[in-house]
This record gives sequence, structure tokens and C-alpha cells, in this order.
Amino acid sequence: MDSSETLDFLYIFRLTDGSIKKFEISLDAKTLNYISQKRQEPPEWAKLSYFKCNNCQLDETEHEFCPIAFNISNVISEFKDFSSYENVFVRVITKARDMSKNTTIQEGLSSILGIYMVTSGCPVMEKLKPLVRYHLPFSTLEESVYRIVSMYLLIQYVLKKKGKKPDWELKKLGEIYEDIKLVNACMSGRLKNAATKDASITAVANLDYLASFLPLLIDDMLSVVEGSFSSYLFE
Repeated sequence: MDSSETLDFLYIFRLTDGSIKKFEISLDAKTLNYISQKRQEPPEWAKLSYFKCNNCQLDETEHEFCPIAFNISNVISEFKDFSSYENVFVRVITKARDMSKNTTIQEGLSSILGIYMVTSGCPVMEKLKPLVRYHLPFSTLEESVYRIVSMYLLIQYVLKKKGKKPDWELKKLGEIYEDIKLVNACMSGRLKNAATKDASITAVANLDYLASFLPLLIDDMLSVVEGSFSSYLFE
């Protein structure tokens, strides 16, 4: 596809021994669907039936593989023998900017796995797909919550404009994250048999922390940023 038709991310991991691991991700710029690349036959743990999520909406007769597991299998394979706390330099290159950080493997993996998990075609996870257009690698919890709530409220505005009932109280956002927690838990179950060390498992656990405590984190985030809203609150 022409570069104007794709949203592209290049993740470069430079390990402490000097070795480099590169991962290119291309998404359809309009739908944000992951554009599959040629690869080896996916592993057994990537099959939909292997550790199927309790809330999975996909039919095994139509989908041999879990779409998320299928697409992350190459990344998991590259890091299956690494521990979560090992140091790494991660560089993320997009058309708009170049970002980098000295961090742990688990944080770098959390960042890249977050893209795969919401763009691969999982009906549960793609509720977060709008976030990928403005992907922020290495985001803090506060930044993540702000982006999630902002995204969700913008969606409610769109729903209202289209004559549908908006959820201004964020009630359904909690329900969405309850489903996401189940997917994260089952994905961790898959990865226990896909890796000899814990880097990838811990990376998913980091993503699950946000899903588990989102309601509380929203209140914390509001207490931090509300002071900057004064020009609107006291008009």
C-alpha cells in the first residue's frame, strides 16, 4: 500500500549486548486494521481453541487462530528467553515523530503489544482502536487514563450527533474494561506456554493493571487535572 494509506510504526529494541530487534507495524490508515505480513506458520498456542477467552466472540469454524496471538507470535518468539526487568533501549519511529527511552523489556513490550492487541481483529479489544491513531509509547498511567476518557467522551459526542444515546456518565466504559480484563487474563495464560521467561507475560500484566483499576484511576486523574479546568468551571 502507498505510505499515505498506512499508519506505520517502527519499534527498535537495542539490548544490553548490543543486538538489535526490529518490528514494523503497518495499519490501514482509515480503519486502523493491522496489515498482516508474511511469516512462518503460527505456533500451536496461537490457535483460537488453545486458550480461548471466556468472552470470545469469534467462531472456531471461521477462525483457526486467535487474531491477537497470530499477530504477536513473532514478537513473543523474539523475547521468549528474556526476563521482564532486563534493560533495553527502545526507539519508536513514526511519520510524525521519533521517540526513545532507556527502559525495561516489559515496558517496551507493553507498548508494542498494545498496538497489536487492539488492531488485530479481536471484537473486544478493538473498542480501544481509536487510541492507536494517537499512540503514545511509554505513557504514564495518568496520561493513559486521560487519553482513554477523552477518547470515550468524544465517541459519545459522535453518538449524540448521530441520534444515538450517549453515555456521559462513563458507565459502559467500565463494562468495556471488564471484558478487556478477561482477554488480558487469557492472553497471559497463552503466553505461559509460549515463553521460558516472564518478559511477555509481565508486559500483558502491565496492560491489565490499567484495566483492573480504571474507575479509581479516573478519579485520581481528575483530582490532578481539575485545577487546569478553572477557566471553564468558573465562567
